[in-house]
Amino acid sequence: MNAVSLFFTGRKLVGVLVLAIMLLLVCEISAVAGEAVGGSDGALPNVVVLYADDMGYGDLSAQNRESKIPTPNLDRLATQGMRFTDAHSSSGICTPSRYALLTGRYHWRKFHDIVQAFGPPVLDDELTLAELLRRRGYHTACIGKWHLGWNWDDILRSGAVPQPLPGGRGRLYAPGDFDWSRPVSGGPLSHGFDEYFGDDVPNFPPYAWFENDRVITEPTEPLTITPETAEGAWEARPGPMVKGWDFYGVIPRLTERATEWIAGRRGREEPFFLYVPFNSPHAPIVPADEFRERSEAGGYGDFMVQTDDKVGRILAALEEHGFADNTLVIFTSDNGPERYAYERARRFGHRSSGPLRGLKRDLYEGGHRVPMIVRWPGVVPEGSVSDALISQIDLMATIARAVGSELPAGQAGDSLDFLDVWRGGAGEAAGKAAVAGIGPRRSLVHNTFARAFAIRHDRWLLVLAKSGAHSQVPAWFDEANGYVRHDQPGELFDLSVDLAQRHNLYAEHPGVVRELTELFGEIRDRPVAERP
Repeated sequence: MNAVSLFFTGRKLVGVLVLAIMLLLVCEISAVAGEAVGGSDGALPNVVVLYADDMGYGDLSAQNRESKIPTPNLDRLATQGMRFTDAHSSSGICTPSRYALLTGRYHWRKFHDIVQAFGPPVLDDELTLAELLRRRGYHTACIGKWHLGWNWDDILRSGAVPQPLPGGRGRLYAPGDFDWSRPVSGGPLSHGFDEYFGDDVPNFPPYAWFENDRVITEPTEPLTITPETAEGAWEARPGPMVKGWDFYGVIPRLTERATEWIAGRRGREEPFFLYVPFNSPHAPIVPADEFRERSEAGGYGDFMVQTDDKVGRILAALEEHGFADNTLVIFTSDNGPERYAYERARRFGHRSSGPLRGLKRDLYEGGHRVPMIVRWPGVVPEGSVSDALISQIDLMATIARAVGSELPAGQAGDSLDFLDVWRGGAGEAAGKAAVAGIGPRRSLVHNTFARAFAIRHDRWLLVLAKSGAHSQVPAWFDEANGYVRHDQPGELFDLSVDLAQRHNLYAEHPGVVRELTELFGEIRDRPVAERP
């Protein structure tokens, strides 16, 4: 605007020079965008999202020097791309985080809890990442844990009367209550995926394989088996089961199916989007025999080794079939580790949350600060580490720009574009700044349940509740780590010097508390249609 003003006030030469510089900058930006969108040969990149279930920040050995779990495939992936040290899921539990990742929208604008057993879909008319990419010409598939709900009434037989499970944990049906031969709407095929294969939720009924929009083998009996798990509780809820269902065989079958699917894309012209939401290392903790005693962190550690192996097999399939060089791969987790992590720390000296406080469900960092690795050969610098604050809600806007697609008005309203950070920044100086932690996001809202929120802004983290803990913390753990009770109505931490969140500064900085409380209100009340 200054250049135009100068031009029309008679200083034409200065105006022309400024406009020329602006034109050169636009051309440079366009060239950068073109390179990021199309790569060297102009082809759109394939997109693969690998989404672990209940994997903690400290379970990735590349960012936890004291880890007792080897993760060589994930460590190698990190050396081939960018590892984020300040990445977050939207929630401390799985359904809300999956919703947020696929929509670019905070889950708490709509709901908080997980989809319970035989629960309805949480997705309505929100644009999903799969729908965005399919509009761009992508073939899309989901292989793994869906856990975003289905319209089970589509196949419910007349007269079926379910029994409520204790604690509002869903509904209990008999195998004969459903016509399993019929399709079920509301799942992946209703929200942008061309194909689906998985078991929906590993510890929820029906215990059966899904192919696209239906169960492919009829569950004929109620769940009765409760084999011993390698660690923790069984956690499988009662309900219909396929005869002979093998919980230990789920991960091997999903891994096999994912690699087969990649092989089947060879020779196809259209790019693909493969979303692989793992059901591990979530309970029940059931590592296959070949992975037993492969870690020094007990059964969970072995299950995590198997999860890492699954990543390696999928990456190897991309390489084998010629896709690795033009595929954007993103690995992350839906939330922090389950409560068994406390006993694991005591028995084996392995901290699944690493240096962080808290676990799954918590507002503390360990509940939602998760591993995140981005690999895109020729675009994302190899071996780079970014301290930029990033959320999984930001994947939507970033991938949209990466593939040259615009987000429709009113969609992905909380998502920010991180492509320049992924690229290491536009230019050497900007690249150094991005890696040092400067990105487009300065604020982020944390939430698991409706009763409590937290707000992050730059180095400050304000817990808008008496405590950031939802899960019960053993007294020995608090004592061993210097956590003490306080009498304040909330908690304020300076994460730049207190990543472990030991020192509550709520009383010492009332101005910061007031400013962050107001900021939370502004973000909470912002219309969904407005971009941040």
